[in-house]
Amino acid sequence: MRVAVLLEERCKPNTPAFDYLQKYAGSCGRECIQFEGNKCRILETACPVCLNRAKRCPGNAVKIINLPEELDHDMTHSYGENSFRLFRLPAPRERQVVGILGPNGMGKSTAINLLSGALRPNLGDWTIADRDWDEVLNSFPRGELRDYLSLLSESGVDIAVKPQYVDKLPKLWEGEVRGLLSRVDDRGELEEYAEKTAISHILDRRLSGLSGGELQRVAICATILKEADVYFFDEPSSYLDIHERMRVVRIIQNLVEKGKRIIVIEHDLAILDVLCDLVHVVYGGRAAYGIFTPPRTTRTAINAYLDGFLTEENVRIRDKPISFLRGRVRGEEVGEVILEWGGMEKKMGDFSLKTGEGSVRSAEVVGVVGPNATGKTTMVRMIAGEIEPDQGWCTMDATVSYKPQHVSTDFEGSVAQWLDSEIGLTWRSGEFNTQVIRPLQIDQMVELSARRLSGGELQAVSIAICLGREADLYLLDEPSAHLDVNARMEAAKAIRRTMLSKEKAAMVIDHDIYFIDIVSDSLLVFEGEGGSQGHAHGPMALRQGMNRFLEQVDVTFRRDHESHRPRINKPGSRKDREQKIDGEYFYVD
Repeated sequence: MRVAVLLEERCKPNTPAFDYLQKYAGSCGRECIQFEGNKCRILETACPVCLNRAKRCPGNAVKIINLPEELDHDMTHSYGENSFRLFRLPAPRERQVVGILGPNGMGKSTAINLLSGALRPNLGDWTIADRDWDEVLNSFPRGELRDYLSLLSESGVDIAVKPQYVDKLPKLWEGEVRGLLSRVDDRGELEEYAEKTAISHILDRRLSGLSGGELQRVAICATILKEADVYFFDEPSSYLDIHERMRVVRIIQNLVEKGKRIIVIEHDLAILDVLCDLVHVVYGGRAAYGIFTPPRTTRTAINAYLDGFLTEENVRIRDKPISFLRGRVRGEEVGEVILEWGGMEKKMGDFSLKTGEGSVRSAEVVGVVGPNATGKTTMVRMIAGEIEPDQGWCTMDATVSYKPQHVSTDFEGSVAQWLDSEIGLTWRSGEFNTQVIRPLQIDQMVELSARRLSGGELQAVSIAICLGREADLYLLDEPSAHLDVNARMEAAKAIRRTMLSKEKAAMVIDHDIYFIDIVSDSLLVFEGEGGSQGHAHGPMALRQGMNRFLEQVDVTFRRDHESHRPRINKPGSRKDREQKIDGEYFYVD
């Protein structure tokens, strides 16, 4: 089966792609390439000559994809000719948490829209707005999914959805948190779940004044207050520290114990691993098509995804596996001291921060971990020179490149022009292009408008700009936010490669344990009470730092014997108890 996908964002009037396709429209006599006003379409029955021409369209605006013939009968939904197509669907299961794992742009959110009833499957015929439910049901084999869709067709399923982009909530509700939650509190449990999600202290605040983590917890609370049969959680861990992520795990698993069906989209593999009973892997072409695999056990699915090869489907979804370092002495390549500090203190309103003493050396990546609102970003801003400490000292005869926590741009122009203006032409070729631009797939978005990038695309470009500047110390605040699993791992490796090749240093704040494990040589651990006081300890060796940090969270990790990835031990399990007795909360060997 052949699919022609046209990315409209890259093929607008006055773009090279638009002019190129217009040049060949109707040139073969069959009108394989057609224009209706400012819209272009490419017939999937087009002749080989026109398909080859379309494939060479500038800016990768057209993708010609050959799919296995067996998928011809598995198409679940299409948005139109030359548009995204989704094959198969995950199945919500009674008393189970079902996870969805895969890159952005593969149809995960589309699947949630189909399973929640926001969209009705059109089985690939986009000309039918409301396809008959009997026809839809008969296209699926008997089993969990067909039974679920049958209930959905009869309006026999109550659904609650936690949206992906919680930062849009203030635009939907201008009032206070309590008012929003009261509107969706079907069981009269607002106070109970406000306490469980740790938002009792912000109930009387307006949504517009909340941080990303607070908005996330409000969105989760609003979702579980609804009385529903099926709950969909789209990226519930974003903006949350590991304390809060483990709290969300317990809340969601409590819903399962009440007989609910749960589907979760999550890019934090440690959380996905401990939360889910089964996982569907989704693969395909970004913004072109997505294919859902049958469910696997969580461990099998994650390991297969990291390996990049799906054995049952005989499909390679990645050129090379994502690997975790094992047995290497972290920090063995580090060199001279670049930065030192001692006794820095900063008071901001009711919050106070103390840093102790520490240093960062060349070719070293320092991971920065700890609860939200304990001063991690404040310390980075002091090092970056954005704010001055009230006491103490910071000695650094070096230049700094800083990527802030919340990234945005008002640059008028393409991504390529934005990169040119920030870091010159060095990104277009050479070592930086190989180590950073291509792994983060920025080469595939250079024609796009900088102001219209998605959250993940904007994050990737911001990381590249930070790493592309000439500096001695690179400060990156939550670089994994909005990135999918693959992009997170590639970003971690890109940061490490850049520091080693340039012999520079980096400090990286993040909450994803997998990301921190890959990127870090040492750890700076923050402790304290969020919003009140914080204290920085270190930097210290990775194993020592992880043990100190995870003891606060009361969580232990082990290494998977196949992939060597960190895995959270089940609380109270024999392994969990043994590691706590030994004081080994995190294994790096």
